[in-house]
Amino acid sequence: MTLGDDNIASVLPPDVVAIVQKLDIFIVESEKSARHFLSTIKTLKPVRELTLSLLNEHTDDKDVSALLKPLLAGQDVGLMSDAGCPGIADPGAKLVALAHQKNIKVIPFVGPSSILLSLMASGLNGQQFAFLGYLPVDKQARNVKLKEIEKRSLTHKETQIFIETPYRNQHMLEAILSTCHPNTKLCIACDISLSTEMIATKTIAVWKQSPLPELHKRPTVFLLLA
Repeated sequence: MTLGDDNIASVLPPDVVAIVQKLDIFIVESEKSARHFLSTIKTLKPVRELTLSLLNEHTDDKDVSALLKPLLAGQDVGLMSDAGCPGIADPGAKLVALAHQKNIKVIPFVGPSSILLSLMASGLNGQQFAFLGYLPVDKQARNVKLKEIEKRSLTHKETQIFIETPYRNQHMLEAILSTCHPNTKLCIACDISLSTEMIATKTIAVWKQSPLPELHKRPTVFLLLA
C-alpha cells in the first residue's frame, strides 16, 4: 500500500520474483494492478492463462472461505496486495487467518512496506509506534481523532502512523496543521520508491512556515510524534 505501482517489481528480492513467476493462482486486491505487475515480472505462463480471484474491501466475509479451495486441494496460491505488503492494512489478512484455522502453511515473502519504510526514514520513535490505517472522513471526527492520537503519542512517546485516500491527502495535511500542537513532529512520506519520493520531518510550527508539498493523488504516509 502506498508504494509506487510501477516500481514494485524492482524493489522485490530476485528470489521472491522467481517464486511468484512460477505460480498459476493468485488472490488479488485489484485484477488490473495484478495483471500489470505479473506482466512486468514475466510469469512463466502468459498472464491471460493465470487464475486471479478478487479479495478486496467489498468482498463479503462469507465469500472469503471459498478462496481457500485451491489451497485445500494442495495447490500453491499467491496473495497479492495492490502495492506494499499483503495483510498489512490489507483485506488479505482475513484469508490468512482462515488459512491458519485450516492448518494451511503461510509463507511471508520479503518485500517493501511503505509503513516501515516511512518510519525508517522519519527519525521518529521506532521503538514504540502504532499504525492506525485511515482516520475518519468527517472533518469534526477527524479533528477529534487527531487530538486523541496526539495525546496518546505524548503520553506513551509513541509514533502514530496513518494514511489517507490520495485525493484527500491535502485536506488531511491541512487538518493536521490546524489541529496539532506546534511542537508536535510531523513526517510526510510521499511517493516512496518513486523518482518523485519526498520524505521530510518537521515540527508543526516549522511546517506552517514552509512551502507545503502538493500531495493530491500522491501515495502518502503521515507520521506524528508529540
